[in-house]
Amino acid sequence: MRRYIGLIIGTMVLVLGMQAQVSTRILNPHIKTLKAELLADANAIGGRIRVERPFLVLKDGIVDGSDEENCLLISFDEMSHDVKMYSYRVQMMDCSASAKDGLMKWNENLLNSEYLQGFTTGDINDYEHSVNTTREYTHYRFRFPNEDMQLTKSGYYRLSIYEDNNRDKVIGEVDFVVTEALAQIVSSIRYDTQIETNGRFQQLEIETDVSALGVRDPNEYRIVVTQNNRTDNPVLLTQPTYIQGSRLRYVNKRELIFEGGNEYRHFDSYSTYLAGTNIDRIAFFNNDYHALLMPDELHESGEQYIHEFDANGQYLVNAERTNDPETEAEYMWVHWELPVKAPWLDGAVYVGGDLFENRMSSANRMEYDEAHRCYYLNALVKQGGYDYQYWFVPKIPQVPSTNGSSPVTTQRTEGSYWQTENEYAIYVYYRPFGARYDRLIGLQIQKSAL
Repeated sequence: MRRYIGLIIGTMVLVLGMQAQVSTRILNPHIKTLKAELLADANAIGGRIRVERPFLVLKDGIVDGSDEENCLLISFDEMSHDVKMYSYRVQMMDCSASAKDGLMKWNENLLNSEYLQGFTTGDINDYEHSVNTTREYTHYRFRFPNEDMQLTKSGYYRLSIYEDNNRDKVIGEVDFVVTEALAQIVSSIRYDTQIETNGRFQQLEIETDVSALGVRDPNEYRIVVTQNNRTDNPVLLTQPTYIQGSRLRYVNKRELIFEGGNEYRHFDSYSTYLAGTNIDRIAFFNNDYHALLMPDELHESGEQYIHEFDANGQYLVNAERTNDPETEAEYMWVHWELPVKAPWLDGAVYVGGDLFENRMSSANRMEYDEAHRCYYLNALVKQGGYDYQYWFVPKIPQVPSTNGSSPVTTQRTEGSYWQTENEYAIYVYYRPFGARYDRLIGLQIQKSAL
């Protein structure tokens, strides 16, 4: 008998406070802390703190930014007090099984004027220098959409930020989605997966009702699933298992098997005086603050699962004794340490999470210290509370694999458990015959829970 560990029924899919994917990528070493949040959350006062990955909703054929609950605030820091000239543009993307850039590629069929209303580029004129910080930086921010630029179609978008009006000098990117409420989604998660019964994996089953549009050809619908906003293991489904009238069912799909992983670890560097959660000590030397984290322990699969509350890899900028943490928070050198008796020669270890944009690069790859017998990483991070995990990337993918989309595993470093609370984002794209772009007609967040 199958045991289900979570069930969410989407009523017209969109739910207040729902979390969804916003992905960022920094492409210049002088840029830090690129993030996007709902403008309503950024302007919230009175202690209301909400860490969410926002999305936008197409209402009456437009997203114009007039509603703070349906508008993004995009911000980043440039590590100097020199004022730079930054601009941005937005491009629509298509869902593609053959795309080299994840599951998305540029939409070359539509003109800007077909999904943008207003100007095609914008300048970033709102900036403020850091105040009384050891390291100088300039905080830039802008809202999107706005009075100069609005969106008129649902789908997947990429906002590119570039310097000196030169589109080849891109310093960062923000991927986000605009959705319509045209599909209903029912999803569940089970642990007795097709590839093993040892309780290390989670398997999704998805059913979507598209009666608002009808089913002429199931190939017109595509499902994308992400886990905890990670960029290494998204899944694209192009064929349902069953078609029952206007319902498309995706069950017993190997592609929908994910490592359960473990709950994220956490540290809080809100203070320059006191050691916060998981911080051994705060030090000041070489004209910088340093947050030395407690040495972490390996969690291998087979150990007893212990539930911990986490934010599924997200973070929140925060600093005590400040009026505006965005301009008054310090940048600290954070030091991670993972004791391991000998280096692993069959792969590499990374620190993962939104902090490092859920990617693997030289910025978050750990090195091995022979003298202290540990993996370590040092990174410059803005004060705040951060989730993170240790990810192992083997040179040869481990067997059994999950959905085959990623070689990354947590089994050696964090362990993997079916009980882990994870966040799955389910996107329903629709492209009828003859259409020139992929509409995002449904979005649901499924959280596995005991």
